[in-house]
Amino acid sequence: MGWVVRALLIAGDLVAGWFVARNAVNFPIISLAAALFLFACLVALLVFWPSMVQLFRKLIGTDKPR
Repeated sequence: MGWVVRALLIAGDLVAGWFVARNAVNFPIISLAAALFLFACLVALLVFWPSMVQLFRKLIGTDKPR
């Protein structure tokens, strides 16, 4: 679990580095906000994964009736 949090914080740090200088006073806050946004996107992806797979199968025509 710790490596997931560390990966999200590193990704948030990289995203924040694109928009804010690393030596800015508010950089840690923006970095944390970016990490929280990435976490929310990851949770949404995991929650809606079955629905998205079903939608894509319908779109490409491989969804077989059960």
